[in-house]
Amino acid sequence: MANNNRTKLIARPDKQALTEKHFVDRLMALRSPEELKKQQRFFKFSDEQPLKNDEFIGVRMGQVFALAKEFMDTAPDEIEKILENRIHEARVGAVSMMDFQARSKKTLEERKKELFDLYIRRHDRINSWDLVDRSAPYVVGSYLLDKPRDILYTLAHSKSTWERRTAIVSTLYFIGKGEVEDTFKIAEILLNDNEDLIHKATGWALRYAGDKERAQLERFLDTYAAAMPRTALRYALEHFDKEQRNAYLKRK
Repeated sequence: MANNNRTKLIARPDKQALTEKHFVDRLMALRSPEELKKQQRFFKFSDEQPLKNDEFIGVRMGQVFALAKEFMDTAPDEIEKILENRIHEARVGAVSMMDFQARSKKTLEERKKELFDLYIRRHDRINSWDLVDRSAPYVVGSYLLDKPRDILYTLAHSKSTWERRTAIVSTLYFIGKGEVEDTFKIAEILLNDNEDLIHKATGWALRYAGDKERAQLERFLDTYAAAMPRTALRYALEHFDKEQRNAYLKRK
């Protein structure tokens, strides 16, 4: 009986039900006052994260992801409607649908382009670190793997913190495929960024690139360690031994 119930829970909705309204109705049914309190403590609605205009309703991220997977075949035009919603968990669901589709081997190239175009065109609604990190590697990075990547350099110079974060986070997909050049080039562009959330993402990407190409990371640090923001440097050095970490940190 338990297995039958589980099957019903994860079964995908009928295609006619893959709409913004059905998704939001299902999402609202998952609200929890206890989870809302946790979200308010975690996100804090600070100026650094422009979430003060968002409405949080108290749905656990695991539940949001599971629901988005049920709705993963939702068409881009309906996903865009969900992105318009001021409920933060709804927008997490929207970018999760985009991510699930972009990851799927069944997704046609035409649809992947639609998702990429939607992400770039509606970046105004992908406007927090969690939304970027949930979708950029596959929706943007995987799409650009065999294509020109000029858009990432445009985003790296953007006035928008979230567009700059997309630029560096998208390269995580390239790193996974053994390509690290764009990560180092974009990290160089972002060296003097004023936002701590960019420092963290840059250091995170450099650390991952260093796992693939340690010598290249060391050359980058030899050149830039003294000028790098402390946060980015510490993240980049996490997989170095203590002696090497201290040596680079002393360059500051």
